[in-house]
Amino acid sequence: MRSDLWWRISTQPMRLLLCLCLSAILPLGAEITATRDGDRLRVEIDGRLFTEYRNDKWLPCLYPLMSPDGTHLTRRYPFEKDVAGEAKDHPHHIGFWFTHGDINGNDFWHEPKGCRVVTKGFVGEPEIDSSGKVLTFTVDLEWRGKDQKPLLSEQRTYSIQVEGRDRVIDVSCDLKATDKDVVFGDTKEGSFAIRVAPTIRMKGAVAKGGITNSEGLTGGDAWGKRAKWVAFHGPDSAGTPTVIALMDHPSNLRHPTWWHARDYGLLAANPFGPRSYKDKEFKGDAFTLKKGESLKQRYRLVLVQADLAAAPLDKYWQSFSK
Repeated sequence: MRSDLWWRISTQPMRLLLCLCLSAILPLGAEITATRDGDRLRVEIDGRLFTEYRNDKWLPCLYPLMSPDGTHLTRRYPFEKDVAGEAKDHPHHIGFWFTHGDINGNDFWHEPKGCRVVTKGFVGEPEIDSSGKVLTFTVDLEWRGKDQKPLLSEQRTYSIQVEGRDRVIDVSCDLKATDKDVVFGDTKEGSFAIRVAPTIRMKGAVAKGGITNSEGLTGGDAWGKRAKWVAFHGPDSAGTPTVIALMDHPSNLRHPTWWHARDYGLLAANPFGPRSYKDKEFKGDAFTLKKGESLKQRYRLVLVQADLAAAPLDKYWQSFSK
């Protein structure tokens, strides 16, 4: 027998054993990785960009949010210009973000008017669990008003989870009034928000989407109403059915919250603006966070490639609400 042929045959069992050993060590399915560059964090799943934590605007955000197939699930403007089918309205809608339009008279919602939410740094290093499917990182933030004095300190934690081809982002925001009482004004301009890709919205040249909330309201009827969650659903730019759902945790202020759900692609949970949403049943005043006190808000974003009827939103709501 030729020596090279003998070597190939005799090493087959060894190579098979090596493959079996490696498969026992390496996690199965999609893996998540993170790379830091200063105050920026790039998150990849199976070597492909999923999102980035960015601080190059007046407040931090996650942008972009990508599907497993590499399509954009968030609008690309204003980070990218002249994208086919995209509208250039509301340049202050930046990916997936959290802020509010009236904090002691300071507008953090619109483009900068002196107000900023500054990333002071990461708390430790990003952590990936033993499965390779959950990434957690925490940032220290400071909300500075028009006079550049701090109004709020915040510690915000993101947990990004891979569930097969589903993507889940849990966000926990711990806000503390630093030097004085802080009043969150009653305005519709807030607060925990995402601007979806143009095909998934209801209104626009390439729009083919819809809106549905946890209470069964659809389309424009979901605007300003209280609900546990709201979902945008429709095809992504490649025609793949997609659901983007934002969920309000039961422990949050004034749960179930009001929703700024607009047909042009904005979805925002806002516990601070009941009168702006024409809620005649609400009897309280504008929310005040007393000096030295804290407010914790938790939200979940679910990204699923499926029709709305097939998306496991109830499963994700049940696990989150526990």
